[in-house]
Amino acid sequence: MKIQFWSVGKAHEAYVKDGITDFTKRIQNYYPAEWHIIAPPKNAASLSEPELKKAEAAIILQQLQKEDILVLLDERGKNLSSPELAQWIQQKANMGSRRIIFLIGGAFGADASVSAKATLVWSLSKLVFPHMLVRLILAEQVYRACTIQRNEKYHHS
Repeated sequence: MKIQFWSVGKAHEAYVKDGITDFTKRIQNYYPAEWHIIAPPKNAASLSEPELKKAEAAIILQQLQKEDILVLLDERGKNLSSPELAQWIQQKANMGSRRIIFLIGGAFGADASVSAKATLVWSLSKLVFPHMLVRLILAEQVYRACTIQRNEKYHHS
């Protein structure tokens, strides 16, 4: 099973890049993992919020494959503990899933058409974080889930 992290926006900023790279490399000890940064539409500044979300959704949905497991990050999503996330990922691996995609939507979130495709809408917190920090937290939490699956020392409950 492969894990992909998709994020709408700019390349990783310097203040989080090393951490994201480090945790992604660590995840690769368990699952192939990679980042895919989705550039916003070229005319983004001239679009209304709903139009921008629809344009981003078109790009995202075009790249999704039918069998993909999509996890949409949204502050209104389901809260999971780290052990619950580990169990969820393990369940998908046991089912023979080929690819789990963790998606961080654009500045205004994701369009309803993307939410409808999501297997899980997941909230890291009720707090709202900058996209760059969400990338870092997401990579760390997936790594943590991997260590929990193997009963390794990284996670302390």
